[in-house]
Amino acid sequence: MTIPVSTYRLQLHAGFGFRAAAALTDYLDALGVDAVYTSPYLHAERGSTHGYNVVDHGRLGPELGDEADYDAWTDGLRARGLGHVLDFVPNHVGIGSGENRRWNDVLESGQASPCDSWFDIEWAPPKLGMAGKVLLPILGRQFGEALEAGELKVVRDGGGFFVAYYERRLPVALKSLPLILRPALARLSLAADDPTLAELHSIVTALDHLPGEASTPPDARDERAREKDVIKRRLNALLAESGAIAAAVDATLQELAGTPGDPRSFDALETFLNEQVYRLSFWRVATEEINYRRFFDVNELAAIKMEDPAVFSAAHALVLRKIAEGRITGLRLDHTDGLYDPAAYFAALQAEARAHAPADTQPLYLVIEKILEPGEALPQHWEVDGTTGYDFLGAVNGLWIRPEAGPRLTRFYHRFIAAERDYEAIAHASRIAILRSSLSSELHMLAHRLERIAQTRRRSRDFTRVSLTGAIVETLAAFPVYRTYVRPDGSRTASDDAYIDLALRRARRRRPDVDASVFEFLRDLLMLHNLPEEPDERAAAVRFAMRFAQLTGPVIAKGVEDTALYRYNRLVCLNEVGCDPAAFGASVDEFHAHNQRQRRRFPRTMTTTATHDTKRGEDVRARLAVLSELPDEWRRAVSGWSRLARPHRTEVDEALAPSRNDAYLFYQTVVGALPLDQLGEGDAVPPAFVDRVAAYMEKATREAKERTSWIAGNPEYEAAVHKFVREMLAHPGFCGPAAALARKISTYGAVNGLAQVCLRLASPGVPDTYQGGELWDFSLVDPDNRRPVDYERRRQALADIHARASDPVARARELLANYLDGRIKLMVLHLGLQHRRQQRALYLEGSYVPLAAGRHVVAFRRAHGDQELVCVVPRLAYTLTGGRRPWPVGAAWGEQTLELDRAATWRDLFTGAEHRGEALPLAEVLSELPVSLLVRVA
Repeated sequence: MTIPVSTYRLQLHAGFGFRAAAALTDYLDALGVDAVYTSPYLHAERGSTHGYNVVDHGRLGPELGDEADYDAWTDGLRARGLGHVLDFVPNHVGIGSGENRRWNDVLESGQASPCDSWFDIEWAPPKLGMAGKVLLPILGRQFGEALEAGELKVVRDGGGFFVAYYERRLPVALKSLPLILRPALARLSLAADDPTLAELHSIVTALDHLPGEASTPPDARDERAREKDVIKRRLNALLAESGAIAAAVDATLQELAGTPGDPRSFDALETFLNEQVYRLSFWRVATEEINYRRFFDVNELAAIKMEDPAVFSAAHALVLRKIAEGRITGLRLDHTDGLYDPAAYFAALQAEARAHAPADTQPLYLVIEKILEPGEALPQHWEVDGTTGYDFLGAVNGLWIRPEAGPRLTRFYHRFIAAERDYEAIAHASRIAILRSSLSSELHMLAHRLERIAQTRRRSRDFTRVSLTGAIVETLAAFPVYRTYVRPDGSRTASDDAYIDLALRRARRRRPDVDASVFEFLRDLLMLHNLPEEPDERAAAVRFAMRFAQLTGPVIAKGVEDTALYRYNRLVCLNEVGCDPAAFGASVDEFHAHNQRQRRRFPRTMTTTATHDTKRGEDVRARLAVLSELPDEWRRAVSGWSRLARPHRTEVDEALAPSRNDAYLFYQTVVGALPLDQLGEGDAVPPAFVDRVAAYMEKATREAKERTSWIAGNPEYEAAVHKFVREMLAHPGFCGPAAALARKISTYGAVNGLAQVCLRLASPGVPDTYQGGELWDFSLVDPDNRRPVDYERRRQALADIHARASDPVARARELLANYLDGRIKLMVLHLGLQHRRQQRALYLEGSYVPLAAGRHVVAFRRAHGDQELVCVVPRLAYTLTGGRRPWPVGAAWGEQTLELDRAATWRDLFTGAEHRGEALPLAEVLSELPVSLLVRVA
């Protein structure tokens, strides 16, 4: 497979399908992109805006186009020599729309379904009455209330019967149909020798003899499925043939529906529903009792057993065929930490890719969505090319922060919100809160498994459920990484042992009331030590260890990414996936060390500064980082805005809304994302921006889960926040000063933005550009960052850049002078991408040598053969210039030089200017633009 030298991410959906993507191919090619990288496009649920809720891995998404559209698009990519990287979802499928035939079959046949092997269902959960059933938390209120309100019905479509809940349709167990057909028989007055009557009796008998869902052995499932299909065909034909029988059935269904106001009239319907292999429940019950593994806490996304060879084969058949055809040249794998055995999955996928494309001499390009915590390394034995780049984002993001401002900004934040907030404590509390709420069902199932294992051993049989649960909770909450990778056979790395031991030590300190022997018992299981000889007991221990490993990631993702990052608002540009909000800034040496490790270990990893999952756009972060260079001015601004805001806050639940913490987030959001080129007279904010901020604050406050949440919404608080946002963004006393501060830091934020584009382009790895990010990206968290992209504007901007190519210096000056339109960013990205495509080996294989040039410069050299490139970008530009110059160019650098190890002639990729020498004056290198990529020409 060809390794891409750069990628460009497109989000596909019904409004932007294969034809729309094809229409962009010429533009992306002209931009310099080497491979088009897309969101998932296998058949997802109707109306999916992201593609991660796949219902059928064997089909392309019908809302995106047909096979001809897909072929035309990928043929166009290949004709231009562009690769294609697909985002593939191996961990879960969508089950919320009724379109997933495998899930429907499980709902119809339970454990007897041949599709049961696809799903991770606990058929023997601890709750009484749930054996052999799947909990479906889809009701908007308590079951009894929904039932007696007439919201649940049994409906017929031809010969098919379904439980209907508003627009939802759920299949019914065939074993329950006699509860409908027998009363229907009693209504009939057909002649005794009527063949349709005989057929109905025969069908009822066949249903009575159909093996039960729980009593069908695995090797008889296919036979039962065939018998079931025969009965369904017979019933469908009979109801189509006999109007009398159809009428009797419909009359029975009408009676079964019950009468609101008469509770006893629903008894028969309740009996019928109790016969199903699923139990309908209020959606809030999911947090405690759901018994199928989910993607995080999303009930509509069911995890699948990709470790099962049959599941693996079926799920990858279409993708492997497209790989064999050369239409897909790489894969991005979603949420691989949810897989049973990630290393085994990667190896199996590479083996299948080789088998389907034997002529390829290189493995399939494979990057994985993996969040690495500080100090954590991706296992080098994995058959992958690296991650999707959040680790690079983390390494870059801290460069723009002035560490000395940390104490002052922290003190002011604490003073403003009137509370001392420690990020580590918030993160721990947030994990605990998630385990006790949205992931409590997973916790209960894990504790149930652990208790059963404990009861089989003499040294652990006295451990109580309370102590075992306490040990699990604290260990999960203390985990220092998203997961460890102990294999089912017990093999693991020293890092796995270290992380498990660290989590257990932390847990024991927090729970001195739990006997140490409980933690030792848990340690043995997590490391698969001292496994019993008895096969079933051994299997149970392995299942527990693997399920525990699959849960640590969701706890961190929901507890940290989706909770703590919205609670701790000291400086929110640090609150990003892959970053540590507790670390206030990073050194140049730390950045170089990261790049050197990547060059040595995973030189083809993806590098990114924006994705569909980042919390805010890359240029919002770049602008907000400048606040660390003028903390006193920020303090004065916020203090003034807070006084102005007093009349616009509302008392809710005996406290003012929004909270001061949420208001602090609002102020940063406005300053960071304010579209300075779209402000009206008197700095009036555009209505679209007001709507965006209001929507963002609603999501942010729900994610924080302090005054409102997704599970337990507080409409009064949300209304008060909404009012606050709209009133403040209509107040000249706020908008004027906020715009003034945003303008003051805007050029320095733009410098940071251009610098991180250059670093992404020149560092080891494969740089990805998120859709639309070739111009300034001032988006907020999704769905804001998935708004339609104006590609016509980008085409025109690129054409304008091309038209000015004859005088690159004049072009650079003009674009910098008009930086707000984003063309300067587009030019830097475009010229960098073009050079990468021309010099593939330099970027994919070249050496990496850091260059010392002082505190305010990040510089390094890449070399391969006779090709060399030097990247030079500034940092902390406001501090460098004292805020007296808008750009760190020319005389701003004084006598500082860039020291090289030998004299050579270098050409600036952006301006065409040439520089010669062993020590290059930065005032000359950065005379026109604040960033430079220098190519050696002699």
